[in-house]
Amino acid sequence: MMTRRAFVAIVSGSRLAASLAAEGQQPGKVHTVGLLSPPPGAYVAAFEERLRELGYVRGSTIFFETRLPGTRSDLLPGAVADLLRLNVEVIVTGPNRFIDVVREATASVPIVMVYGNDPVGRGYISSLARPGGNVTGLTWEPSAEIFGKHVELLTEVSPRLSRIAGIVDPSSSQSSFWKAAEEAAKRHGITLQSVQVGTESDVPKAFRAIVGGRAEAVMIFGSPYLWGLRAPIATLAKKNGLPTIYMYREGPDAGGLMSYGISLTDNWRRAATYVDKILKGAKPSDLPVEQPTKFEFVINMKTAKALGLTIPQAILLRADQVIE
Repeated sequence: MMTRRAFVAIVSGSRLAASLAAEGQQPGKVHTVGLLSPPPGAYVAAFEERLRELGYVRGSTIFFETRLPGTRSDLLPGAVADLLRLNVEVIVTGPNRFIDVVREATASVPIVMVYGNDPVGRGYISSLARPGGNVTGLTWEPSAEIFGKHVELLTEVSPRLSRIAGIVDPSSSQSSFWKAAEEAAKRHGITLQSVQVGTESDVPKAFRAIVGGRAEAVMIFGSPYLWGLRAPIATLAKKNGLPTIYMYREGPDAGGLMSYGISLTDNWRRAATYVDKILKGAKPSDLPVEQPTKFEFVINMKTAKALGLTIPQAILLRADQVIE
């Protein structure tokens, strides 16, 4: 088991410096930005790239302190405490369980959500247009219709489909997403089977239930925890000859068949713009919260071939990326 000391040693090394080229910065002032999130370096790189486009460069006046605890919820309070001891001026974070811990620790340090789910309902902000308080940024939630689209895409690649298993995270509220998928399934005469995955050990059990229920395809509903289990889910799906569709492109990257949903990379880039505005003096309470604007459709043709599927040309032409 990873100790807290080992965790801090691993995650506390990354610092991003920025130049005085960003408009409105005071000569000689050193800023510190905190990053608390589970994703790997690809998203951090997208965030950093956007900062460079805004005029920031390494080795100057802004330090970027990272804490990447993955799915280890027990490490979150200590990671937040570390960032606050460093007097960070803004914390970039998401999803909700990360945001919750940061909000419990501070009501004054600005918080930029990379993907907050139902931020009004959760009490993070007063409204999208006027957040109030110390939280702003981007929402995570896609339109529920995306999950109806998942059903449609599965029926296009498997026209004889009659049963779909939906893998859900029981700790994540997804009733509107499930409803949209269920309505689309009914239109096509398809039965939708709910299978819960709350821990990594649930994945093999889930697939025993999926196979036992005679499902012919699998939808993976979005949650940060299921995002982290994308590879073992893809592996068992292929082993059992089941096409899969994910919310995020990392699903096909890990061996799943398809994905359709929001671009997490785009959210990270847009979060950098919020940081820039806050460091220039903007108050988070005055910065409107934005919803997802970029969506991606990705197909893994290697997986399609392994499953013996022929993807219609019309679908391939609609894809943003085809993994050969």
